Amino acid sequence: MGNYERYAMKPLLTFLMTILTITVFGQVEQKKNPSDFLPNGYVVFEKVTGDLNKDGIDDCILIIKGTDKSKIVKDENHGESDRNRRGIIILFNKKDHYELALKNYDCFSSENEDGGVYFAPELSIEINKGNLYANYGHGRYGYWKYTFRFQNSDFELIGYDQSDNHGPVVNSEISINFLSRKKLERLNTNESAEGGDEVFKETWKNINVNRLIKLSEIKDFDELDMKIY
Repeated sequence: MGNYERYAMKPLLTFLMTILTITVFGQVEQKKNPSDFLPNGYVVFEKVTGDLNKDGIDDCILIIKGTDKSKIVKDENHGESDRNRRGIIILFNKKDHYELALKNYDCFSSENEDGGVYFAPELSIEINKGNLYANYGHGRYGYWKYTFRFQNSDFELIGYDQSDNHGPVVNSEISINFLSRKKLERLNTNESAEGGDEVFKETWKNINVNRLIKLSEIKDFDELDMKIY
């Protein structure tokens, strides 16, 4: 092959390598039905629908749960408890198929987790106005909530809210906005409050945020420490 032929082949080889790279490394996983994305050893625990990328089409969230029989433990007080962890799969609805937006197979603890002297908090997933909410309800003790938004090719944590209750009385509340880098603390100063008559002292703080937490990178929600902000 002469020099001319070698030079003529270079653009073609570059083009072919680019196509190969896009095909092998850049292709988004696509399947017909949400259940087709379920990995081996897992079942669908809950299905939630709603628009997550603001295209007017309801997307799909699958909360999945492991089926490892070794994770089923026996307890003298509660009998058998399934301690298999739960995870999340987020799928964008493209009308004739679904595209994988995010997967994290084990980031949530079991719904049967041992809460010690308290019952374990209850997890619920919600979609509202394009945001994904992971809510943990703890009955009379309050709740905490994580707010995620799809941006930068992931679901990033943009907000956190927490309420510390004693029965009907709200002792304190915390609200963190990771986009504005601000934190609001509300402390009830009415020691004789019975619920609904709390008097709150509000304190605003600036917080340091080096990078937003990504949902795909969270190994265990129970290990997230919001006290550092």
